[in-house]
Amino acid sequence: MSKSSALAQLREMTTVVGDTGDIAAIRRLSPIDATTNPSLILKAAQMPEYADMIKAAIARVDRSGKSDAEVIDDVVDQISVGFGSEIVKLVPGRVSIEVDARLSFDTEASIAKARKIISLFKEAGVEKERLLIKVAATWEGIRAAEVLEAEGINCNLTLIFGFAQARACAEAGVFLISPFVGRILDWYKKANPGTEYTAETDPGVLSVTSIYNYFKDHGFKTVVMGASFRNIGEIKALAGCDRLTISPALLDELAADMINLPRKLEDKGATQNQEPKLDEKAFRWDMNADAMATEKLAEGIRGFAADSEKLEAILRDMICKQDFADF
Repeated sequence: MSKSSALAQLREMTTVVGDTGDIAAIRRLSPIDATTNPSLILKAAQMPEYADMIKAAIARVDRSGKSDAEVIDDVVDQISVGFGSEIVKLVPGRVSIEVDARLSFDTEASIAKARKIISLFKEAGVEKERLLIKVAATWEGIRAAEVLEAEGINCNLTLIFGFAQARACAEAGVFLISPFVGRILDWYKKANPGTEYTAETDPGVLSVTSIYNYFKDHGFKTVVMGASFRNIGEIKALAGCDRLTISPALLDELAADMINLPRKLEDKGATQNQEPKLDEKAFRWDMNADAMATEKLAEGIRGFAADSEKLEAILRDMICKQDFADF
């Protein structure tokens, strides 16, 4: 039996990233990096221990001459800065901050939002080198990331379900991608009821494995960070991946598991020349041909957008109550 936990062994071959907006969990688990999304921020924002942080974010916004929508948008950005600034203090690496999913099909708006986020963090004393801007891996999102990377703003392209998305990101020079695992498994289990999947046959694991091997074989520098895990078997099957972003509950399971953990993925260096880049037509055709990727990308964007709207509703209520109390 191994003398160290599966988590300790994993950390020797893979950078472990905390998939949470809960500052207390990050403090307890000590990941190298941390990543957030609207769903995680929404959950954290409803915890009593973060009420003062939310109130402080509201107070930082200058509301003069702004519409209600503009005020809420600024408050949401300030909340991201508030959580991100605290998380940066707890991790030695980077924190991923997400661009509003409702901008997923607007390249220019995504670029503008990313620049605004970076500027707000700079005002808070956090340099861009400690951050990753998260953008959905639509064609428009990838083009936005290409511009941002050229400006020295590193990006994390998320909601990756199809190989075309991953390849287009690497060809655009994106710093990091987050191919999803568990959500791919969810789709296949629904499409094939009764089929049992092991860690070795898990479609999400196979997807990340193929992306990782393609990137390494073709010499792409884009970091592969597996995400969205349903169980620790999926995580173990990707041991050796560049990075893995893992929820606190699964990190705890790995910490309690004393089994020997073998390396599954390994960078053996480039063996093939890079192919001609995917153009928009080829990208969209490949996505159209992949029902799972098309459906899960759309579903993911809708889900993050819905959570953003829920957060905004909570903030509107808080602002109204605060205004009434002040009155």
